[in-house]
Amino acid sequence: MNLFLEAVRSALASIRAHRLRSFLTSLGIVIGVASVITVISLIQGLSKSVSDQFEGLGGNGLTIQARNEFKDRMRGKINYLRVEDVDQLRLRVDGIRDLSPFFVPGTSEVRFTGMTATAQVFATSASYQEVNQRFARLGRFLSDSDNASARRVAVIGEKLIQELHLPPNPVGQFILYGNEWFKVIGVMEKRGEVFGMSQDNYMIIPFKTGQSMIGNNTRPYLAITVAVRDLSRLDEVRSRIRAVMRQAHRLKPDERDDFEIESADQIAKSFDKLSATVTLVMGGVVGIALLVGGIGIMNIMLVSVKERTREIGICKAIGARSRDILLQFLIEAVTLSLLGGLLGLAIGYGLGVAIAAMIPDFPPAVVPWWAVALSVLFSGSVGVIFGVVPASQAARLDPIDALRYE
Repeated sequence: MNLFLEAVRSALASIRAHRLRSFLTSLGIVIGVASVITVISLIQGLSKSVSDQFEGLGGNGLTIQARNEFKDRMRGKINYLRVEDVDQLRLRVDGIRDLSPFFVPGTSEVRFTGMTATAQVFATSASYQEVNQRFARLGRFLSDSDNASARRVAVIGEKLIQELHLPPNPVGQFILYGNEWFKVIGVMEKRGEVFGMSQDNYMIIPFKTGQSMIGNNTRPYLAITVAVRDLSRLDEVRSRIRAVMRQAHRLKPDERDDFEIESADQIAKSFDKLSATVTLVMGGVVGIALLVGGIGIMNIMLVSVKERTREIGICKAIGARSRDILLQFLIEAVTLSLLGGLLGLAIGYGLGVAIAAMIPDFPPAVVPWWAVALSVLFSGSVGVIFGVVPASQAARLDPIDALRYE
């Protein structure tokens, strides 16, 4: 242990004695680690933000919608879900906690006292808030009686208050949508922005109200959101939903599904795959940078062996073994590489935080523990791999020849 500590002390003394040379030697490692940590911190921060958007659903949401491929649309063949599908799923599928149908009734323009805003407007049932875990901050949500009576009432998002210049508490105000007046009965909790796009610019009306607005002769392009009671049975419930839907739509065994079942966290999973791919690509980039940095370390260590040949001869003359010399130079190479990796880690994190702060509405940078561990591990490995040759050369020196070296 004393030998190891003395080797570390000697390595640090040598690095301090040639500060500029040591910094330039490890610059390749600094740049490589800093670049990969910067990118990883930004991607992981973005990925965490996307995952958080689906945390409210707890990963237990499924969305069912009609399957319509582009070529089918061009031929005029359009599939629809039916209101009867909702009843079939509710009655015949075990494991469903609740479900909520919804559709967009038409125009997206909403007006109030001369102000006009474009909002996402959709008609849904009272179970929407339970299924999607979104609740009213002010007033109340839609009720079953609102739906049964097709009342002209609406619940709006926070952003719509700003867009229409509504009072801070707009409950009781009337807004114009589709040439009909709707009474605001509630304001939903704020959800913030994703990728710079507001999630609070919407208006919710009762399902049957939306049906009455589009008329009985128009089929709504319906979708159904399902909340699963037990997350461990998600795949089982998905299979049961598919079987019930195929039977309800009278599809033959050789016919493909005319509907799609997607999990609520599918976007988050897709983004996780994307971030993993980018991380692997950056791993290749940092590998090249570490290779360049490792070659630089090996070159400087070879020069250091030449400069300290007489010192090596003296050490061997007074009893130092070859393995002691090998350990000393190897530790010096590893120390130089590790210091470069740690410096790159700090610079990368700082750049990630700075870039995230400069981009409007970008989530904070996040550096996962595994990125830190891998950076340190790779930096140390580079020191070992590229420090072996100079250390072996130093260990093989003959003490007589070393003492005679000028």
